[in-house]
Amino acid sequence: MKRTPLRGEIWFLASPLDPPGKGKRPVIIVSVDRRNRHERAVSVLVVPLTSTVHKVFPTHLFFPSGETGLQLDSVARAEDIIAVRKEILAEPRQGLRQISGRRICELAEMVKDAMGCPSI
Repeated sequence: MKRTPLRGEIWFLASPLDPPGKGKRPVIIVSVDRRNRHERAVSVLVVPLTSTVHKVFPTHLFFPSGETGLQLDSVARAEDIIAVRKEILAEPRQGLRQISGRRICELAEMVKDAMGCPSI
């Protein structure tokens, strides 16, 4: 059995949002560990990363490679947050770093922006 994905970890996923045949992309686990570890929780919340850094959007958060441990700089696309089944995640590679709670909360603010909800 695979280990449980934890908040802030980078795992890999063949995303249902990607075109068919595209390989697995890195995603950040953003759901709380209380949920992630729950025996009946079959899914986790993830935000996908992309190494295609074009324009700066208010719902994109930049991560330098030194922060993630990935080979390339990345952008987290908060507007693409999804719930995925734990079983379809591929475990992280060696050398990847855990994203801080502060940065995950920055992503949460961007998810609110994507939904049109101002900060309270």
